[in-house]
Amino acid sequence: MPSILRSGSLALLVGYLSSSSGGNPVQTPPTSSHHSIVAPADVRWRTLRPGAEIATVSGDPDKAGSPFVIRFRYHGKARIPPHWHPVDEHLTVLSGTFRIGMGERGEESATTALGAGAYTFVPAKMAHYAWADDGTTIQVHGIGPFAINYVNPADDPARGGRK
Repeated sequence: MPSILRSGSLALLVGYLSSSSGGNPVQTPPTSSHHSIVAPADVRWRTLRPGAEIATVSGDPDKAGSPFVIRFRYHGKARIPPHWHPVDEHLTVLSGTFRIGMGERGEESATTALGAGAYTFVPAKMAHYAWADDGTTIQVHGIGPFAINYVNPADDPARGGRK
C-alpha cells in the first residue's frame, strides 16, 4: 500500500511540474539575444512641461504590446494634473518624494506621500494626480501603448495647456 501512495504522489508531482512549466508566459525565456544596461549618464531627457522631464529607458511606450520603462524627473515642486492612462501603470519612486492621489479633483491634501523605493500600481483608466518635490525621479513600467490623457484638456501641455 505505501508504494502505491508513493507512486501516486510522484505522478501528481510530475503532473504538476509539467503543467506549471508549460504555457506560462512568465517562464518563457526571452527572445532577445542580448541584455541591455542603461547608465544614468545615458538617459536622454526631454521636456514634458515646465519643471518636468521624461525619458524612455527601454522599449517603445507608444507601441501596442511593447514592454516599456520610462522615467519622469521633476525640478521644483511640480503639480501633475488629474489624468489617466490606457494601460496599467507600475510606478517606483527612485529619488525624492512623490505624492499621489486618486480621482479627478486633484486635491493635494488627499495624496499619499511616497519616498524613494516606494511602489504603487495604478490600473488602466483610473484617474489620478500627483505632486513631486524638487529632485524627484520616478520610473514607470508597463505594456504599451502608454499615453497621458488629461481629465481637463486645458492641463495638456501639448495643447498649450496650463503649466
